[in-house]
Amino acid sequence: MEQRISLITLGVDDLARSREFFEAGLGWTPAQAPEGVVFYQLPGIALALFGRDDLADDAGQVVDGRFSGISIAINERTDADVDATMARVQAAGATIVKPAHKTHWGGYSGYFADLDGHVWEVAHNPFWTINDDGSVTI
Repeated sequence: MEQRISLITLGVDDLARSREFFEAGLGWTPAQAPEGVVFYQLPGIALALFGRDDLADDAGQVVDGRFSGISIAINERTDADVDATMARVQAAGATIVKPAHKTHWGGYSGYFADLDGHVWEVAHNPFWTINDDGSVTI
């Protein structure tokens, strides 16, 4: 079996509001947006926004509001790119959870929570390569 993730789906409280955040804050463009869901094509993977209650129903789970222990990372090419992304998402309504800073592992990283509380890391890892298509090589 191949090692891969094809899709990450985020449950959101207000699909229209979250879509606006992803487009204004991250500068992303939807690949598809059928009623009730928005898909973003990323290098080698897709991200979907789906109503939180609809996702919970689909997965047979209860929304309990606890941090799930999962974060999503966006790797940038430079420290300055990290700072620019953090500023842009904050201006679009994100909460900065941990400001960008030099890390103990030799990189530069910060965390934000999107409008629905999903935690994202924005990092520059000088030991990884970001390819021309945006994919990461470890």
